[in-house]
Amino acid sequence: MEEKQKFTISVYTENNIGLLNRISAIFLKRHINIESLTVSKSEIEDVHRFTIVANMTEKAIKKILGQIEKQIEVIRAFYHTDDEVIFQETAMFKISTEHLYDEKIQNKLKLRHAHMVTINERYFVIETTGTTEDINRLYDRLKPYGLLQFVRSGRIAITKEKMAISELLQEFKD
Repeated sequence: MEEKQKFTISVYTENNIGLLNRISAIFLKRHINIESLTVSKSEIEDVHRFTIVANMTEKAIKKILGQIEKQIEVIRAFYHTDDEVIFQETAMFKISTEHLYDEKIQNKLKLRHAHMVTINERYFVIETTGTTEDINRLYDRLKPYGLLQFVRSGRIAITKEKMAISELLQEFKD
């Protein structure tokens, strides 16, 4: 039996209402959990990029990409393993000001290259960027200080190798 692994999926689309719902429904129908989802403008004008992370077999990912590409607004979809992409997440931690000058917290921030986003009389907010594991480690280290709030972004990723999406779109324009 084929083993599941983590894939990063890049879906280039037109920006239309309801597309997010239809794409997520494709995963739902196959009982595949989306671990991370980010949508933003892409490097190409009027084209948006969905970056989706999910654990599944390569056979399943190929079927899902086929279903995604059947959506009219989808220009092209690609999948990548973690070895094929450079990826990061961003996280913010809100902590009570009583811990602001705690030397242990200050040392943890220096190690993670995290920085203060805001400080007021009740709380301070730390922001950091890194891999999922980096953020999980900082979360575990800050949790004993009583996190007031915690939030993280979905994965953003760029392929190590050149993607031919720009050339593909140019062909459509010609």
